[in-house]
Amino acid sequence: MTQLALFDLDSTLLPCDSDYEWGQFLARIGVVDGVDYAKKNERFYQDYKEGKLDIHAFLRFSLKPLSEHSRAQLKEWHDAFMKEVINGHLRQTAIDLVKRHQDAGDICCVITATNSFVTRPIVESFGIEHLIATEPATVGDSPLANFTGEVKGIPNFREGKIQNLHEWLAAQELSFDKMPRSYFYSDSINDLPLLEEVSNPVATNPDERLRNEANKRNWPILELFA
Repeated sequence: MTQLALFDLDSTLLPCDSDYEWGQFLARIGVVDGVDYAKKNERFYQDYKEGKLDIHAFLRFSLKPLSEHSRAQLKEWHDAFMKEVINGHLRQTAIDLVKRHQDAGDICCVITATNSFVTRPIVESFGIEHLIATEPATVGDSPLANFTGEVKGIPNFREGKIQNLHEWLAAQELSFDKMPRSYFYSDSINDLPLLEEVSNPVATNPDERLRNEANKRNWPILELFA
């Protein structure tokens, strides 16, 4: 029977946070006001790590630069971001983890709060077809339509991940009760709601609060980048 393997991306499959790194990259190349943007980006990142991120305030901040440039220009910058930042963070241990699930015939899906523009090329680098992410709204339905700076649907964060996942499963004609096992790998206490939802939660490179929860609940702890 079909099994499901879900992976958070940032600090789980990657030893960095792609959302944070994208913001820092934009500041470095002068797309945004370097000092001010980097300072705000750092503050939001700390709030996320402490489990107190205002997701709507963060998305207004992080999606605004996408709305100010054409898709062609954004792709050019993202290609450079992949080469200069992300490719150096791809780790064989994480690639091997995904491959073990793929070789077992499991459906593999990255489920991340980071928006799909930033994450889709990264997810493809792992050979993963399926992505559930925060979706930036666009002007029209064309695949190359410009971004508005707003969010389409529910931000894919905390409990929002569960709602978006169930909608995605329904579209695939799947559900948890049709699968003998469902795995979720995550580093973050922010993902506790979804970790509680699956049959096989795995605290992966966990932050301190998630490590404590995993120890209390006897969940396995996986260190991919030790």
